[in-house]
Amino acid sequence: MVTIPAGAFWMGSTQEERALAYALDLARGSTAARDYAWFENETRRRVHLAAFRIDRTPVTQADYARFVAATGHPVPTVRAAEWQGYGLVHPYATALRFVWRDGRPPPGRADHPVVLVTHADAVAYCRWRGARLPTEAEWEKAARGTDGRYWPWGNRFDPVRLNSRDAGPFETEPVGSRPAGASPWGVLDMAGQVFEWTATPCPDRDGAWIVKGGSWDDFPGVTRGAARHCRPAGLKHVLIGFRCAADATPRP
Repeated sequence: MVTIPAGAFWMGSTQEERALAYALDLARGSTAARDYAWFENETRRRVHLAAFRIDRTPVTQADYARFVAATGHPVPTVRAAEWQGYGLVHPYATALRFVWRDGRPPPGRADHPVVLVTHADAVAYCRWRGARLPTEAEWEKAARGTDGRYWPWGNRFDPVRLNSRDAGPFETEPVGSRPAGASPWGVLDMAGQVFEWTATPCPDRDGAWIVKGGSWDDFPGVTRGAARHCRPAGLKHVLIGFRCAADATPRP
């Protein structure tokens, strides 16, 4: 884990940042962010946080396998009818690449982020480790530093620094594969790769939680640290994983 020091940081985005985010997505032929005003819920504000710790990389398939072996927790899987009921754009064939078989992660993915996990699954794993999910604010500070930069490395989008639709394999990849995309604190994979569950509930959607970071299937605007989306707690998605956080000083 990486320790993020106490102090204030800029959370959310300015109108200038949002305009750039929409423009970058539109340049790639994606109108969804603009059509649905995805970035208009990123209120710019100064936030002060106590010191905390956060995982340097997302939880991997191998990490999760150790948890399953120790606790008997259900493995990441999803049935066709369940997947189709979500109404996602990805076909079930995509989900099958990530489904565990015979109690084991998919071959060749041990060091990739675990996906197909619900919010409750992520909470259970972090609790097993003596940790917790990060709040949205903690996640965002770990991703952006204190100066309100758009992406972990700065204000200019650079497709080689993250696993996204621009220059990625259209697939998860081993965690930490793009060290040039590190945040100011040295935290990795906080733009692209997979969305990550947080401990912050959606403010206007019961039973949903904020996810952060964008994924391997996303355009630049969604991969910014300020971007925020709500997803149902029970959703098992190929684009959503998580990492754990903890207080900097253990509570008595």
